[in-house]
Amino acid sequence: MGNDMHITSNERKNFMWKKTWIMTQKWHHVLFLHWPISPEEVRKYIPEELELDLYDNQAWIGLVFFQVKGNRPRFIPPLPGLQSYLELNVRTYVTYKGKAGVHFFSLDANHPFIVKLTTFGNFLPYRSAIINLKNHKNKFSIYSKCEHQNETLLTTFEPIAKHMESTQLNTWLTERYCLWTKTKGRLFRVDISHSPWRLQNVNGLVCENTMALFLKNKIRMSRPIAHYSRIKRVRFYPPILEELNE
Repeated sequence: MGNDMHITSNERKNFMWKKTWIMTQKWHHVLFLHWPISPEEVRKYIPEELELDLYDNQAWIGLVFFQVKGNRPRFIPPLPGLQSYLELNVRTYVTYKGKAGVHFFSLDANHPFIVKLTTFGNFLPYRSAIINLKNHKNKFSIYSKCEHQNETLLTTFEPIAKHMESTQLNTWLTERYCLWTKTKGRLFRVDISHSPWRLQNVNGLVCENTMALFLKNKIRMSRPIAHYSRIKRVRFYPPILEELNE
């Protein structure tokens, strides 16, 4: 079964109150798509300092889509032209010194200036993409195509109105409050905070998926575990340089 390395909500709240957030944004129409995959398939693509976080001895690949709104630094109102964009990221689940979080393989956004800001110093693997979101009577269509890679996602879905009860698996997949990234030989952690997810099941279809082409496994066209959340306010905290073991 999955690792029991997640801090409780009260521990997380007390921890975050002691820190000063530096940026906030709202995520709208969040779609989670998840596939299990063998650990051997993923291990070589994450920094050696990180351990894969497994559930029932499986690693997991997640595609997470959302619409960013209200993007702004602390004490500064949203800047015209920078406050809203669409994002699609590809991630897996990792631990470092007993703390659980995520590692991103790619983060695609349809805002070139946001991509330039976030890739400064090769800190995060953001990429420019053409991304469209259509919503008609609560039926959604997402199209994303990375401009520099032959990676595309096309999916249609409709959220089921009733919020679902939390399960050990969907909590393990979604309640993640930090990321790790490695640049210039240094490992950094970025913490985030938000309220627990209220998830909905979805009826949908993945029409095309060539994301994460580096993976040889043909999971991309198999049926994913899918969840939806309408809105979430998120806060980001300053990067922390991890002390690497010698």
